[in-house]
Amino acid sequence: MGETTSAPSTVVLFPQGVSVCEATVVLAEAAGDEGPVVIVTDRTPFHPLDHTWPDQPGDRGTITLGRREHAVVDAVTMAVGPDGTLHRGEEIPARRTDPGWSFLVGHVLETPPDGSPADLVGEQVGLAVDVARRSSLSAAHTACHLMSLALNMELRDLWRKVPRTDCLGSPDFDQAAITRSSITPWESVDRYRLGKSLRKAGFDAEALPGRLDAVREGVTARLSEWIAARGRIAIDTDGPWINSRRWWGCELPPGPARLPCGGTHLGNLGELASIDVRIVIGEGELVVNTTAKQS
Repeated sequence: MGETTSAPSTVVLFPQGVSVCEATVVLAEAAGDEGPVVIVTDRTPFHPLDHTWPDQPGDRGTITLGRREHAVVDAVTMAVGPDGTLHRGEEIPARRTDPGWSFLVGHVLETPPDGSPADLVGEQVGLAVDVARRSSLSAAHTACHLMSLALNMELRDLWRKVPRTDCLGSPDFDQAAITRSSITPWESVDRYRLGKSLRKAGFDAEALPGRLDAVREGVTARLSEWIAARGRIAIDTDGPWINSRRWWGCELPPGPARLPCGGTHLGNLGELASIDVRIVIGEGELVVNTTAKQS
């Protein structure tokens, strides 16, 4: 965005499942001459689109300024460097741990507020996330993690040599091969490379097509078993800020699962009725479509 400003990192409340809070505006400005107004508060329940791994989209909801409610159509990650320059999304040149950098959650308004955005700094506002949409994204994200662990288990016999293992002890095909993950309400699409580098790492990609039906059936059976166990889900974090590290944890029949994750999730697997998985092989890649159904 290029503007010069100063603000501390945003405290985020979504890891605790919070969807509503009061907050103080610390930054408000238009994104360009005719762009939408973006408001940053000292704390927020909104989950923003991650700028390094943009799998789960930003929350939507409302922000109440005075007596007027404005629609928040997106939540984005922003950052301010030591020189005070404001960066947004993929334009952020720093890592979360770089000294002198503040990371922020920007709330993108559908319509501009009255008066100058700069006049809003210091104002108290109300923030409310669209809970129904958040729930559908959380279900999809939880199902996506479960699918990846089940897929790793079903593909373990196709490794000629064992790479890094996942949290349940299986060869970690997901982390070795994933190129993109996209989460939408109730669904996710994960793409995995099957090229020379993966074969060189020891994965027998040539044997996969003949095993595809068995892999899908095995993944589906494991997911059904795990859902039936109604395991508890928790998000652990090493700090309250948007740039703090966070982990997804879930109690599963094979043992406790723990994955690094900055997204939102369900509270337990009993909130799911089923998870449907479709697995196909495309041009040099494996594509997995995962659909969560609410109980």
